[in-house]
Amino acid sequence: MCPQHDDAAAAAPVPARDAAAASAYILPVQADRLDAGMKHHDHYAQRLPPWRNALRNRLIPLVRLETPYLALLQHKMRTPALDSYFAFTANLGTHTFFMVMLPILFWCGYTNVGRAMVHMLAAGVFWSGFLKDLLCLPRPLSPPLSRITMSGSAALEYGFPSSHSTNAVSVAVYAIQMLRSSPDQHHANLYLAGQMLFYFYAVSIVFGRLYCGMHGLLDVIVGSHLGALIAVIQLMYGERLDAWLFDDTYVNIIILTLVVFVLVRVHPEPADDCPCFDDSMAFAGTVVGVNIGAWHYARTGFAIDFPIPSTVPFDLKTLGLLVALLRIAVGVVIIFLWRATMKSTLFRILPPLFRLLEQARLNLPRAFFLNASKYTSVPTLLGDDNVIPPASELPHMLKNLAHPRKRSVSIGPQSAADAYETLAYRHRRRRESVSSLDGTLPEGSPWSPVARESDLGNEKGKTSLGTGLLPTPISSRVHSYEHMMGRPELAAITPPESDTDFASEVVQSPLEEENEKRELFNKLTKPRVRYDVEVVTKIIIYAGIGWLAVEGNPVLFQLVGLGMGVSP
Repeated sequence: MCPQHDDAAAAAPVPARDAAAASAYILPVQADRLDAGMKHHDHYAQRLPPWRNALRNRLIPLVRLETPYLALLQHKMRTPALDSYFAFTANLGTHTFFMVMLPILFWCGYTNVGRAMVHMLAAGVFWSGFLKDLLCLPRPLSPPLSRITMSGSAALEYGFPSSHSTNAVSVAVYAIQMLRSSPDQHHANLYLAGQMLFYFYAVSIVFGRLYCGMHGLLDVIVGSHLGALIAVIQLMYGERLDAWLFDDTYVNIIILTLVVFVLVRVHPEPADDCPCFDDSMAFAGTVVGVNIGAWHYARTGFAIDFPIPSTVPFDLKTLGLLVALLRIAVGVVIIFLWRATMKSTLFRILPPLFRLLEQARLNLPRAFFLNASKYTSVPTLLGDDNVIPPASELPHMLKNLAHPRKRSVSIGPQSAADAYETLAYRHRRRRESVSSLDGTLPEGSPWSPVARESDLGNEKGKTSLGTGLLPTPISSRVHSYEHMMGRPELAAITPPESDTDFASEVVQSPLEEENEKRELFNKLTKPRVRYDVEVVTKIIIYAGIGWLAVEGNPVLFQLVGLGMGVSP
């Protein structure tokens, strides 16, 4: 980890006497002072180690190159029905969906499937988040793309790779292989329908990220391969891991827990305020809680050993549908109560402890998190959890799911990463414009510069790339989308079917550039203050959720008469 270098927090620390009443939101850039990295368009060169910045610079041209073609795809396919469908089904690839569904697998006796899903999804969220924060690659520019989503936090993350694609492909590959390994247990038509369903699920989620303008081809290709790799590893070594974990000694569970915390420790620092780390911490805590709970539950006498140790006894015919639904409802309510009570409790207990650790120089600060010495209490945080939301938000979420047309379609930068990429692309276009006027190419340019406006006006027989070929509807449309990249002021303009001259790029004075940057950043949604105690709080809460899913609630079910009558 790097030393804490949150400019927003450093520029405007929260006074101790005002912390409790302070607003939960701050501007990423102060109105009277822009980030130093913006002045020369080298924000990432200053924030990242040279090797990470070099990798980023090699991949950025690919992100920019595919953007106009993605915009063309979106323009050709968009309909209100598809907008609603892909915005709605994107929820089936989110952390929230899986974290709500996974405990039900344990409570219904599918412990082997539940454990596999937990490990795969945790690995997918962690490693996709690891790569996001390592490379800090933006999502494809908007405009020309419109971003269609029901999640307000999705666009705040970096784009590469797509965690939706990773999650969906890992689940699909695992499920399809499990179906193929036991076809004799299913009716032929049901067996085939199950496979086709999971193929369709994966393709729908992955393609939906392109359609919704949330990711590019590079993002979903790498995300899909990462998900497939995780599923293959789980299929090859998952049973061995379970056998090793459920050994008689407690040493193995301690080793596995330490490995998870080491991975948390080496998670790279991002250059912008990206919530990927928060999601990784939630799933890291879940893995710890699930494995500790399963190891202990297997020894309580309440569990059975088939198909694996720590399996919750369950038989639908014996319990009845009503009891089965009731225990699911009770289990979900307990999880939400745990989250609500422990969150407020830890926010009261942890800050004094963190101040003592900070005084002893034993704290581990992270960028974009406010140290405990700079506040006296943590105010009520709204919308702070992308994995399991507070119970108060459930009615609103269910309303959105019931009316998928109530989605958000946004055009323009939505995060600091978007804004920096917009500025960098504008700067590049201006350099290319000046160079083309001189008849030279920018040094080290990985692609051909955009043609001059005079060329477009006087030589209509040439394409936008100056190749001398006759223009086509596709090439002219792509050229129109290229003109919209990095120019939010053109967001309301629909690119014409024929080639059109947009206003040419002009050289700006330093003052004009600064005003342009300030105006762009002031339009962004203000990120809230993030407190250092939130990291440990999230790990503890989600470790508790994992424990409740595999041990706490199953034991409670037996004690209150919602179980199979198994006694230790």
